[in-house]
Amino acid sequence: MIDLETPGDQPVKQRTLAVIPARLSSTRLPRKVLREIAGEPMLAWVYRAARACPLLDQVLIATDSEEVLAFALQHGLPAVFTPADCPSGTDRVHAVAESIPADIYVNIQGDEPMLRPEHIEALLKPFSSYEVQVSTLATPCAPDQIGNPNAVKVVTAASGRALYFSRATIPYDRDRQGSVNYLKHLGIYAYRRAALERFPKLSPSALEAAEKLEQLRFLENGIDIHVAQTPYDTVGVDTEEDLHRVERILESMQPSRLL
Repeated sequence: MIDLETPGDQPVKQRTLAVIPARLSSTRLPRKVLREIAGEPMLAWVYRAARACPLLDQVLIATDSEEVLAFALQHGLPAVFTPADCPSGTDRVHAVAESIPADIYVNIQGDEPMLRPEHIEALLKPFSSYEVQVSTLATPCAPDQIGNPNAVKVVTAASGRALYFSRATIPYDRDRQGSVNYLKHLGIYAYRRAALERFPKLSPSALEAAEKLEQLRFLENGIDIHVAQTPYDTVGVDTEEDLHRVERILESMQPSRLL
């Protein structure tokens, strides 16, 4: 639970619910949320990291798969069943919000086994202000990722407000001075309830369709996204190569086991 600062009053406690959308079907890496990494299913790594953050009042797995639901229940991980036709992770979080109340909802992708509590702490810090409706994370972009369309870049205003997200290399270093500080977007989000309720009512936007980035729907409809920065990068698992890379990293860290 996080505090909302109010002028002249006691801080207001805000109930914070984290949702891990976990679809079993994936075109590039089938069944990836249940694929083992260093002896544990990927979903277990993600859940453990989220549960370790004291700012979260509750963590739920949201799935449209009977197999994922059975896995969660077998290992004592709280999970709910959501419709199969949810077109995005945000829509799946919204489906959970329709029956489980909270002030702030955190969307944690089920393919981010390198998630750490510090990510969630940075993500939630802006919500001490009433003005912030949606937040996400960014980290310095490694040189080998700047031109990679799978590493989404974000440009922000001085205040931290997102100006644009793109798979293209933004900003463009026209004179090739090499002084541009590129930011890589990490696909973890937090929403106030009102902003989350608006999302599925908005038509998919042109930029969202072009870039295949759901967060652009917020920007095109005038809903600001605050970008919090973190020094901790992650590796989203989309391919077999990603899986093996993350396994090497996690084995070197030797964390405690969940299952």
